[in-house]
Amino acid sequence: MSKPGRDNQAGAEKAMKGKLGIGLLLTFCLAAFGAFGTVHAAQGVEGTARADKLDACVAPTAFMRRNHFELIEHQRDITVHEGIRKTDNSLAGCVDCHVRKDAQGNHVPVNAPGEFCSACHEFAGASLDCFTCHATRPTGN
Repeated sequence: MSKPGRDNQAGAEKAMKGKLGIGLLLTFCLAAFGAFGTVHAAQGVEGTARADKLDACVAPTAFMRRNHFELIEHQRDITVHEGIRKTDNSLAGCVDCHVRKDAQGNHVPVNAPGEFCSACHEFAGASLDCFTCHATRPTGN
């Protein structure tokens, strides 16, 4: 028969080992996630997007961050329902301006991990399904 004091000490040691194991597991996961993100963020070369050289988009940056989906959706409605093709707020225009190039000078898809569209959508936890139909790289000249 064990003494109550020893039972409490053994229980405390067991709980401490469990917390240490969980802490090590979390540390490993964060380190692995950080390394994974670094690899993907480096696919495009900084400063190679046309947008990198501009002071503003079609509207101020804060407005675009909050309202880009409504602008794209509005443009879609005008194009699909009314048959009017304009380039003011087109998704193709967004891609043309925000796509970056890799070290070999090839366009990196804007929905590639860590790139312009996917990076924000991943951060916000929002789905990104535009590119199931639309091009992720410029298609023109």
